[in-house]
Amino acid sequence: MKQFAILFAVLLIAGCARLDHVGRPPTMTDVDENNTEHSAMLSPGLPLVAEPSSGPTGQASLWTSSQRSLLGDRRAEKRGDILTVVVEIDDKAEISNSTERARKNSEELKAPALFGFPQRIQNELPEGASLADAVDVTSKSASEGDGSVRRKEKLTLRIAATVTNVMPNGVLIIEGRQEVRVNFELRELLVEGLVRPEDISRGNEITYDKIASARISYGGRGQITDVQQPRIGQQLTDVLLPF
Repeated sequence: MKQFAILFAVLLIAGCARLDHVGRPPTMTDVDENNTEHSAMLSPGLPLVAEPSSGPTGQASLWTSSQRSLLGDRRAEKRGDILTVVVEIDDKAEISNSTERARKNSEELKAPALFGFPQRIQNELPEGASLADAVDVTSKSASEGDGSVRRKEKLTLRIAATVTNVMPNGVLIIEGRQEVRVNFELRELLVEGLVRPEDISRGNEITYDKIASARISYGGRGQITDVQQPRIGQQLTDVLLPF
């Protein structure tokens, strides 16, 4: 009885996430002030070049190396900067394999006469038994396989990501999160990875294929997603049943 109570409690906890949007739109994730993006913006780090604070070449000069100057480079380069990640995936793959194998073996051994031993043993055998065909083995095996894989993916997205850290070699660690809610369905996009500063365009953009160790997740939650997913009990049954 105790085991059933524990199982019921686990199923109840797992189903609480779906109760969030019963009769209303799904709740959007709160902006956490302790996450990596927010922390990076609060502490951008020390500047690489010290800017003069007064004089004719002070902060009002158009020729300073600051990102906010008229001719400054506005590409992301330090912790807390923001850049745009462009995700344009249009992949197509098709694989087809076919295998066929057949084998047939036959072996036969007869001993009608061997120094008279078969005849002497024949008298000792029960009625109906004979050594005329001492050994007769036949085997046959065949295997055939056919496999096909077809995949096609197309995704076009743009998301703003934050530089959360800068590695000693200058590579930027970025992370971005975006949520869009339409009626009763919430779409969530997550992007993170490693970016070289020289791969960032003059428009402060970078394509997904230039992000090392890229992690791109596009999904959602809501009433439509719940209908498309199997029930929790069915998922547990698929995992636990050995047949």
